[in-house]
Amino acid sequence: MFKLLWAGPSSACFELENKAPYRSPEPYSVWLDGEERLRGETNVFSLFGLFPGKTYEVELRMGGASGKLRFTTRTEPCALDVREFGAAGDGETDDTAAIQRAILLLPAGGRLVFPRGVYRTGALFLRSHMTLELTEGAVLLGLTEKSAYPVLPAAVPDRNGGEAMNPGTFEGLDRDMYAALLTAYYAEDITLVGPGRVDGNAQNGTWWRDFKQDPVARPRLCFLNRCRGVVLHGIEAANSASWQLHPYQSEEISFYDVSVSAPKDSPNTDALDPESCDRVAIVGCRFSVGDDCIAVKSGKLDKALSGTGRPATNHTIRNCLMAFGHGAVVLGSEISCGVRDLSVTQCEFRQTDRGLRIKTRRGRGEQCQIEGVTFENIRMEGVLTPIVINCYYRCVDPDGDSDYVQSREPQPVDVRTPRLGDFVFRNMDCRGTEVAGCFIDGLPERPIGSVTLEHIRMDYKPDAKPGVPSMYTNAPQRCRMGLYFNQVGAVTLRDVTLSGADGDEVILSGVGSFRREEY
Repeated sequence: MFKLLWAGPSSACFELENKAPYRSPEPYSVWLDGEERLRGETNVFSLFGLFPGKTYEVELRMGGASGKLRFTTRTEPCALDVREFGAAGDGETDDTAAIQRAILLLPAGGRLVFPRGVYRTGALFLRSHMTLELTEGAVLLGLTEKSAYPVLPAAVPDRNGGEAMNPGTFEGLDRDMYAALLTAYYAEDITLVGPGRVDGNAQNGTWWRDFKQDPVARPRLCFLNRCRGVVLHGIEAANSASWQLHPYQSEEISFYDVSVSAPKDSPNTDALDPESCDRVAIVGCRFSVGDDCIAVKSGKLDKALSGTGRPATNHTIRNCLMAFGHGAVVLGSEISCGVRDLSVTQCEFRQTDRGLRIKTRRGRGEQCQIEGVTFENIRMEGVLTPIVINCYYRCVDPDGDSDYVQSREPQPVDVRTPRLGDFVFRNMDCRGTEVAGCFIDGLPERPIGSVTLEHIRMDYKPDAKPGVPSMYTNAPQRCRMGLYFNQVGAVTLRDVTLSGADGDEVILSGVGSFRREEY
């Protein structure tokens, strides 16, 4: 009926066992040791305010059924109040030095507790073997002055002749960057737990206005560089200067019941961008931002050619809600080292520009290979274009509009040419589509291997507005377009129903084979 996902010293996260996207089949109540603690309707729920090293019994009651399980919270050597180190939490005092002092003095394995209050702070640097807990009503509020975020260099040479250290990065390249509000380097066993809030406060500074003139990349809200064993649970993150949560070349990174938000018009405020990471779990999270909700990345071509990059591997995205972003779940565009073994299932997308989105281009390279990817059990409402694969993505790079990137004529196949394999989209219910059902656009010199759509329902808004389904140079607007496939080795449709599309339901160009099966 339900299972334990994770338990720390003071909180635990649980998941209902069903196949429904994001929401449970019916409302339920949760009881802890015989006392009702919450009522819910989503497939993931959390309990906070627990005691370390204690065994609990949790019961879930839904309709006429119930289920119980026992779990034990993690032990810890101590839990310390950040105010004892001089933090005021009054919304006026600069608490940066006091909080950093507390982090440095916290015994290994200890928990640093932030009681209710507003803690104004600049960049903070986390250590291994620590828990940072923001209790209900506690807010880490970012200072607006740029001076509060030290500049981290793109690279620091090793005087012994080894590989340079890479503190700064942005959009797939080594780059000087402002330190994040929460930063960790080469650290392990870190927990950030809610239900409090980490707020970048970027709307009250100049970050969203002046970034094009600043040679230094904007800070993230949370940046994890080459870390291992990090868990974010129950945290509410908001209003970062740029990407909100950015694990980079890290392993065993988990996000449980996390909420990330930013205004719809805020620039580059991606919710969660795991870059060149291995074993990433994103479960029960909620995203509503000004750019992509989740963007899985693996660097640009120089990372692949130099051998300093890593592929994105073993990612699980499940029971999440995405709203008001450019894309719900995105691969790219910086994926020059490839993406392997990624599962997206039981998710709900609402009013995003695109749903499942893959974006690449010539120049990403032959290691830009995508394999072992599964998309299934997805519900979409008001998503303009549910499925997009774009091999002509025009943004980010200075040469994005060049003839080499945008030409529709075959180009030489060389070290710069990406390779996209086989894709299956299964069990999807897409309501209120406006621009196109899907827009799959491969390269003539190296077509996409195959695309299969299986058990798909799409309907279109009668008053749909035109828009651009796929971002390439001089892309025309579309409206209520059907399923478009260009330069694909094989296309298979099984039990696919469209309602309200204008014109042909299926448009094929440069497709090797096509098969449509009705059930």
